Amino acid sequence: GELPLRVGLTDAVPKSIAYRLLAPALTLSQPVRLLCHEEKPEKLFAELALHHLDLVISDRPLPASVGVKGYSHLLGRCSLALVGTAELAGACRANFPHALRELPLLLPGANAAQSAPLARWLQEKKLAAHVVGEFDDTSLMKSFGEAGVGLFPVPEVILDEVCRHYGVELAGRIEEVEVSYYAISLERRLTHPAVLAVSQM
Repeated sequence: GELPLRVGLTDAVPKSIAYRLLAPALTLSQPVRLLCHEEKPEKLFAELALHHLDLVISDRPLPASVGVKGYSHLLGRCSLALVGTAELAGACRANFPHALRELPLLLPGANAAQSAPLARWLQEKKLAAHVVGEFDDTSLMKSFGEAGVGLFPVPEVILDEVCRHYGVELAGRIEEVEVSYYAISLERRLTHPAVLAVSQM
């Protein structure tokens, strides 16, 4: 029969990245049924500990503070790009990154791993930008960005896709800030065939 793969996704992982990470599981010869749950990380780690999930995909490793014994497998990392409508992106490109002092910015909420390094980068470069919104949900942030409310950061790996889908353009690259994605499981050595497929992407 079908092999169920029960995956927990944290809010901070963009849907299109989650898809890319999970797609390899669907190419196995044995049919896989994906069961995806989105929740706050603490809740997902509790579910993982109870064996209700096979895997949690997060933008940070399993924190020691949750008291769950698990293993974090790095799936991939990339730097951030800033994007926005043609008008905003054009204004930003003309004088990147200094233009950020004048331009509106949309940022991921505090629970995203990139949130602190991004804030630090803005501070160090003295770009205390005009932040008009912070969003736990990356899709909501992109919708505001699409409407021209502000520039927003996206992981480089989905840059083209986001530009196509939301009609936005590259405003500048933030090489100094990286995002990483982890598969967190209870087992150090992954044995679930679909989990293995995910981890080897």
